[in-house]
Amino acid sequence: MDDHDRLRRPGAGGAVLVYGARLCRRGSAEGLGSWEAFLTDQNVPADEWNDGASITDPTGVLPALSFLKVPEPRTAKNRLHLDLQVSGGRAEPQHLREQRIRATAESLLTAGATLVREVPVDNTTTLDHLWMHDPEGNDFCVV
Repeated sequence: MDDHDRLRRPGAGGAVLVYGARLCRRGSAEGLGSWEAFLTDQNVPADEWNDGASITDPTGVLPALSFLKVPEPRTAKNRLHLDLQVSGGRAEPQHLREQRIRATAESLLTAGATLVREVPVDNTTTLDHLWMHDPEGNDFCVV
């Protein structure tokens, strides 16, 4: 079974695959051919395109996703970095943030992701986020 097949297994990917459909044109399964087309479709003003963007689950159940456009070219794999925002933000108590981050990461590890490293808050040992790879080696973070 290769990595692509792993993503097609029942239950594999969970919330991540739900968002795959959300990255298409609203109300359609049609994919969008560029970053600019996606931002236009999501009604992001053109003057904010290089600031990044995020999407949220309209039901409020699934975590928000941030899309951060990076300036440097990528020599391999993805040039789009995704943050899976599950912690509730830095205003939440640290123990709750870490619990949410680790629980989400555990389900992603089961689905085939790998942990690259734990990233601490600057100059501390307190967890800020987890840097991970999907089964194809693309970077993302659980924040």
